[in-house]
Amino acid sequence: MLQILRSNLHPGGPPAPCLLLVVTEDWYFLSHRLALARAARAAGMRVVVATGAGERGSEITAAGLEHRVFALERGGIAPGRELTAIFELGCLMRSVRPDIVHLVAAKPITYGNIAAALTGRPPVLSAVAGLGYMYLGGGLGRDLLRAAYEHTFRSLVRPRRSARVLVQNADDAALLLQRGMARADQLLTIVGSGVDVERFAFQPEPEQGPLVILCHTRMLWDKGLAELLEACRLLRAGGVEGFTLRLVGDPDPKNPAAIPRATLEHWARNGQAEWLGRRTDIPQQLERAHIACLPSYREGAPLSLLEAAAAGRPIVTTDVPGCREVVRHEDNGLLVAARDPQGLAAALARLLGDAAERRRMGERGRARAEQEFAATVVNQRIIETYGAMLQEHRSAR
Repeated sequence: MLQILRSNLHPGGPPAPCLLLVVTEDWYFLSHRLALARAARAAGMRVVVATGAGERGSEITAAGLEHRVFALERGGIAPGRELTAIFELGCLMRSVRPDIVHLVAAKPITYGNIAAALTGRPPVLSAVAGLGYMYLGGGLGRDLLRAAYEHTFRSLVRPRRSARVLVQNADDAALLLQRGMARADQLLTIVGSGVDVERFAFQPEPEQGPLVILCHTRMLWDKGLAELLEACRLLRAGGVEGFTLRLVGDPDPKNPAAIPRATLEHWARNGQAEWLGRRTDIPQQLERAHIACLPSYREGAPLSLLEAAAAGRPIVTTDVPGCREVVRHEDNGLLVAARDPQGLAAALARLLGDAAERRRMGERGRARAEQEFAATVVNQRIIETYGAMLQEHRSAR
């Protein structure tokens, strides 16, 4: 791969191509794109990571990557701040002179494509991490971001031969085509950002203690947590006992759907759920669980479900974009309608009462994780895409 990438730019030999990876926040890069950056570096690329200001930049440099900070904030729209982000990102591109730019999520895609158009137009891979935030609700800020996002795709992405658009599910691909935001030949669909199947190793479920339903996600209303609490109430009211609902994750203060901490603490005090907050020991949390559950309204392809599949846990989730890519109904889990606590309760009751079914679905999830969702599989496809983009860019000169 090193030779392929280098020859696409420098047939005579020399410098390694430079990849600029632009992500909203340092913690998100570390959880979702660090393995890709390492794979790109192993393939012979110089890797520069650009994020908004955060507290974990030192971990990026400790991984042997270059880290640059620019004035990007994920939440809200403030015209002066957004223009500053575009300006600083443009300055960064002029300084780094990337051979390829990989933009992850809405603001980096919007601002990064504008900056790339103003600074030499390197090949750009726009990675759609999910369209839930912009397309599930309204409000002036969301409407403005959606309009800018769509205009960026139609004017700066769709016309470019060497541009690519990475989506995580078929529904997002269909939406981009329907709204004229991308060409069919630009679209690449890869479920998820890759899961470390060695770190998330298959483990038999615990034999002792109550059965644990684990929901690992940001604590947001549109993750379906109210429905999950109600489903558990319905289970207990119907005589199903001996289980615990365990919530792992923090609220996201920059997201308007964030569940207040006071509400989460109230749930914990009343015994409706255990709330552990943000944790770094997710493999161990999955090892202690019997069922993974995420009743979200819409996703890209949730990493938490990919990790659960790798760990061999059966999954109950909603039949919505992103979630249904990870779970095949009756195969490695059960799909239920979104916003339906009764249906969710029935699915959970079925798995709570059938250890053999949990084991069968968990084994199927592990097999799918190894074959389809593993980071090695996902990252190889993305790096091959880099090579194709570089070759097209060079031939178009």
